[in-house]
Amino acid sequence: MIVAVSGLNNTDNPAPGIPVIKSLQAKNTLIGFAYDPNEPGNYMSDMVRKTYLMPFPSLGFEELKNRLIEIKEKENIEVIIPNLDAELPLYIKYQKEIESMGIKLCLPTSENFELRNKNKLDSLSKELNITYPKTYEISSVAELEKITKTSNFPLMVKGNYYKAYMAQNLESAIESFYKISNEWGFPILIQEVVKGEEINLVGVGDGKGELCGAVAIKKLTTTEIGKIWTGVTIQNEKLMQIAKDFVAFTSWKGPFELECMVNMNQIYMIEINPRFPAWVYFATELGVNLPQMVVDIMNEKDIQVNLTYPQNKMYVRYTGEFVTDFTDFMKLLSTKEL
Repeated sequence: MIVAVSGLNNTDNPAPGIPVIKSLQAKNTLIGFAYDPNEPGNYMSDMVRKTYLMPFPSLGFEELKNRLIEIKEKENIEVIIPNLDAELPLYIKYQKEIESMGIKLCLPTSENFELRNKNKLDSLSKELNITYPKTYEISSVAELEKITKTSNFPLMVKGNYYKAYMAQNLESAIESFYKISNEWGFPILIQEVVKGEEINLVGVGDGKGELCGAVAIKKLTTTEIGKIWTGVTIQNEKLMQIAKDFVAFTSWKGPFELECMVNMNQIYMIEINPRFPAWVYFATELGVNLPQMVVDIMNEKDIQVNLTYPQNKMYVRYTGEFVTDFTDFMKLLSTKEL
């Protein structure tokens, strides 16, 4: 298959694209989609056959459509796996139009995408029999000040779609409120901080209510912005059941990640990401190749359910460097392909 993969950033805040590409290299031809010529994946020539700069999602579907038509003519791409939060709404909304171009997608419905928005997770968590931290939806600083009079710091200040900051006092909470609202608008969510260990699960649903594959980890160390640096595989039956229930309840199609906190035997839902996380290649190395499952689902192949993997395997993220020619950067900037 000729598979296009987005999310080629691979710095200290890595996107999922490179791990997805590494998972697919053995059986597919890979094309990279990037939004910035500085993304390291553009220059990893051993990873993809070619990379293309894409129009920013904010420019709308017509720009995306025209670019996809152009690339389809050159590369005959058959599949796209979008990996970035900002681009997913566009791909999800226009799935039928993109698939009519002969390009397959494996994505949830618009209804399911909205269902896991942070301001709706309380209702979804009740359906899944999991606790959701006490959360307030606000649109003004006055509402924020009112909440802080009855709630103890620290508090999480979150955007409904993106960004989250921990506030230790009212001043930092107001600062975070403006940071998020200026970039992403309203509502803003104020959430109690749950203490415990952070556990995550990456999985794939087949769109028919079946959890095809999944791997769960416990975060050991993270970066300053909460990205996993080291982690270890865990077997948590309750977490796995939550994933099964989530896929069954929503008939979720494609990749997802559950972000949870566990305190004693109590699991709290924190977030559901509608895409692969940047640690997905860890699952592939453990024998659960979730990106390949996604490609197989799109090709309507029979999927062998794989929820088994070894415990106590450690994930370690590291940085690397390589040398390339500056002319490559200039070529990508001028021609929008490399």
